[in-house]
Amino acid sequence: MTMTGKERAQLRAEANRLSATVHVGHHGADDAAVRSLDDVLRTHELVKASLSKNAEMKLKELARQLAVSTRSEVIQVIGRTATFYRHNPDIKRKDGKPPWL
Repeated sequence: MTMTGKERAQLRAEANRLSATVHVGHHGADDAAVRSLDDVLRTHELVKASLSKNAEMKLKELARQLAVSTRSEVIQVIGRTATFYRHNPDIKRKDGKPPWL
């Protein structure tokens, strides 16, 4: 699924209030980082991840690799923080609110 620019902009605005919940170390997109991001995406859909500046690849490439591995979309990369989104239709939503609130 490819997002429209408007959908991506809306998610970027929502992500402003989030803190990084996943930390990707200098090993980059290893199994532990992918598993951790995948677990949080399953329950929250919209996730910020802090990327190590010592990673072996460029941060945007690392974010893209993590997105491919977790079947998610990169919403934005700013500095060492990347935001990912993956819709989960099985999440129970309270009062129609998104799960990251």
